[in-house]
Amino acid sequence: MKWKTNKRSWLAAAGIVLVITLALIAAYGRWIRPQPDPVLNLLGHLPPEATSVLYLNLQPLRQSPFLAALYKWAPPTQMDLDYAQFVQSTGFNYERDLNRVGLGLYKDGADMTLFAIAEGQFDRKKIAAYALKTGTRTTRNGQEILAIPANNGARKISLTFLANDQMAITNGSALDSGSLASAPGPEGQAWRERFLRLAGSPIFAVLRQGPGSSSFAAPPAGGFQSPDLSALLAQLQWITVGAKPDADQLRVVLEAEGSPQLNTLQMSDLINGMLVFAEAGLNDPKLRAQLQPRVREAYLELFKSVDVARLDRGDSRSVRLVFAITPSFLEAVHPPAGEATPLLPKAYPGKNNVRN
Repeated sequence: MKWKTNKRSWLAAAGIVLVITLALIAAYGRWIRPQPDPVLNLLGHLPPEATSVLYLNLQPLRQSPFLAALYKWAPPTQMDLDYAQFVQSTGFNYERDLNRVGLGLYKDGADMTLFAIAEGQFDRKKIAAYALKTGTRTTRNGQEILAIPANNGARKISLTFLANDQMAITNGSALDSGSLASAPGPEGQAWRERFLRLAGSPIFAVLRQGPGSSSFAAPPAGGFQSPDLSALLAQLQWITVGAKPDADQLRVVLEAEGSPQLNTLQMSDLINGMLVFAEAGLNDPKLRAQLQPRVREAYLELFKSVDVARLDRGDSRSVRLVFAITPSFLEAVHPPAGEATPLLPKAYPGKNNVRN
């Protein structure tokens, strides 16, 4: 009898342990297990051939005092008639209904092609009806694709819904040519690593330079010309830019990244030298006479806020620039109506161009 009682107690305890174990497993699967990163989920739809990617998370930006300041100093614009008709027909207004967007640029033959993933509040039926007024509908691999003529019929814009709140749009030839999320090997991993590194910023851009390309070696501008800096830029593999509102400012982090052989000391010294030169130029009496005081002070404030640092991650080296864009800078570079405010002259008076 005693054994039977102990047996019942043992079975009851085992049942309780089993229930608790199953509950813990369910909780782990629901709450503890790592969930897919929302940034990767969005940008993973972009094509693996992309060379430049831009990401915008508009929800936190709409609440930012900096965005209000930016709207205040942005030139006034009127809604395009075609876009006004689109808003009226579909009920979609990007200022209100677009939450996040990822843009990818890639080469499609001889043309640069745009591929976008948009996330927001969409009325699928209204958008499809609007597209079919001039476009066509096809089904490919079970996916409905809408094609709308553009440029007087010379090209077309294709779109498809990936979910009720997510659509893919491109002016290229296909919407199903693969994705960064499924890109095999180190190339896809390199993109994903940088997306995750920047995921905390509501605005960021990632630019990749392929072997033998010199797309980062921009032509000289603003009086600066440095062959040494151009040669270093040509060695870069990635440029990333992240921006995040901080009260009424926009904090910007720009990183130039290359192989472990990249001479980051030389690059940071050149950049610091150019900043010193720029500040000295703004203090030149002739230039001070050309620039309005508020414009000069705004650029001095910007140049002085730049912090230059070097990073070594083992498999890559980088030079990082951190600076802030303030409302006073926006106010200074936005001229009053009818006034042409010079930003920076092509060369500082009395100074030689930088030629290293």
